[in-house]
Amino acid sequence: MRAGVAGGVLSMAAAGASASASAAEPVTQTLELPTLTADMATQVAESADATQQAAANYQLQAERDAAAAKAAKQAKADLAEAKKKAEARKKAAEEATRKAAAERATRDTERTSLSASASVSASTSTSTSTATGSAAAIVNFVKSQVGDSYVSGGTGPNSWDCSGLVQAAFSQIGVDLPRVSQDQSTAGTQVSLSNLQPGDILYWGSAGSAYHVAVYVGDGMFVGAQNPSTGVAEKSLSYDPPTGAVRVL
Repeated sequence: MRAGVAGGVLSMAAAGASASASAAEPVTQTLELPTLTADMATQVAESADATQQAAANYQLQAERDAAAAKAAKQAKADLAEAKKKAEARKKAAEEATRKAAAERATRDTERTSLSASASVSASTSTSTSTATGSAAAIVNFVKSQVGDSYVSGGTGPNSWDCSGLVQAAFSQIGVDLPRVSQDQSTAGTQVSLSNLQPGDILYWGSAGSAYHVAVYVGDGMFVGAQNPSTGVAEKSLSYDPPTGAVRVL
């Protein structure tokens, strides 16, 4: 009986030892990775290309947006500058028109205020209706130029401007007059338009700033280089009443 019990115990011990040995050994599990086939490689490559292309497209779009923004900013600045210049030109034109209108109004006022006296002067005998001496030489010279053309800056012999003709007329008697109308209008003694004598210098505008001159030739008439369409002509004082007159002789 003891032998049987001992044998059983030994059998159980051996079985337990075997079980313990089996429990102590680690369990290893192997995972199999999918094989990279040719199709999968192509898909990966295409995906990489698509990603790179998308990045390039984003970069290009960003550059285009930046260029468009810069162009829009420059266009806005150019437009503002153009508007500024246009406004400046408009103001300059308006100022020039205003000044021209003011000058015309001043001339019209002066002519209106003097038209009555000029008309009287034209219809009334002056102290000397017939030129004599030096005055006759001046009158004969300007009358001999009637029909010549008007040219701005002209000093003869066949084309004249207003002051060039008057200067040349007085040079016939050795009188050296200034060249321009403004100075000729103050070159002698101021005389009344109702007491003109042949050889007197008529002027239009203010003394010292006259814009036209001519020579009084008697009998209410004057000779002057008028304008490009009229040329040198003999006209009545009523045709274009002068502002004043100076006597050099």
